[in-house]
Amino acid sequence: MTREELKGAYSEGEALAIYHEVQASGDFVGFAMTYMHDEDYQVARNALWGLTKATDAELSQLQPYMDRFIDLAMSASNSSVRRLSMNIVDRLKFVEDELRTEFLDFCLDHAVDVAEYPGIQSLAIKLAYKMCSFYPELMEELKRILEGMEIDYYKPAVKSIRTRVLNGKYKG
Repeated sequence: MTREELKGAYSEGEALAIYHEVQASGDFVGFAMTYMHDEDYQVARNALWGLTKATDAELSQLQPYMDRFIDLAMSASNSSVRRLSMNIVDRLKFVEDELRTEFLDFCLDHAVDVAEYPGIQSLAIKLAYKMCSFYPELMEELKRILEGMEIDYYKPAVKSIRTRVLNGKYKG
């Protein structure tokens, strides 16, 4: 897969083709490290989109690079790159003693930001839940934040994950 092949608008089918090419090479790490920070957001977006098609077992190869995906999510100016990098982080494992408080703050801020896209808000709630699940006091804080949301301003996807977390039906 070349940088030129990753340019342009891609369909779901083309994202799957990117994934299958990376899968055939077996180099998920090399592919991610080469393209996820590309200065052309379309290249980064399409590379990340292809990676989201991977199985959880395949994505687990990226576990040692979780911080890089978190950094990308927090720094990306493009919302698609932010959402896709958050999607990959959501599929990796959180470890209690490796939690990053600035990422938790980022997720809490983006979860309630009515100007943010619903996909990012929903992922932010899921990721905040995963991080807070290690600490009962943080879980209570998350629930207070979610309860304080003026729910009329949010889209159905955000309302749904919020309700599932508040009702104890979301297990992360």
